[in-house]
Amino acid sequence: KEMSPDIVIMDIAMTDLNGIEATRKIMDERPEVKVIALSMHSDRRFVAEMLKVGASAYLLKDCAFEELITAIHAVMDDKTYLSPAISGIVVEDFIRHPVKHGSSVYSILSNREREVLQLLTEGKNTKELAAHLNVSIKTVEAHRIKIMNKLGIYSVAELTKYAIREGLTSL
Repeated sequence: KEMSPDIVIMDIAMTDLNGIEATRKIMDERPEVKVIALSMHSDRRFVAEMLKVGASAYLLKDCAFEELITAIHAVMDDKTYLSPAISGIVVEDFIRHPVKHGSSVYSILSNREREVLQLLTEGKNTKELAAHLNVSIKTVEAHRIKIMNKLGIYSVAELTKYAIREGLTSL
């Protein structure tokens, strides 16, 4: 916040807050900031979610430095940039497996529920979650119950598997 950057280079897999949620927060607070996702994840779900929450570009971590420079120039010109490696993967995957509208967890859960889900899947227990979020244990339990009901999942183990499968955590 204090630095007021024009561009943020964002990883998706981070502790405490994933890159998708971090990008969402940046866009909520400073929509003029350009976010470039630099990730090891080439799955269309990651790409789609990052673009949906406001990222202007998506590149793989093994890209050449010159490609990062190209992406920076593109986003500064208000263009979206997908590295060729990503665009090929995304198009091929989309053709094989079209996404059903509204199937994303991000369209089902509230911001707080997504935050609780991520922290749960990172191994935090209810007491740690309550302290981290500055809420009561009962509030955390209520969030967990709502999340499980919305997703049709009935155990924390299933919830963790779901979060990994959907790319919500890097465990």
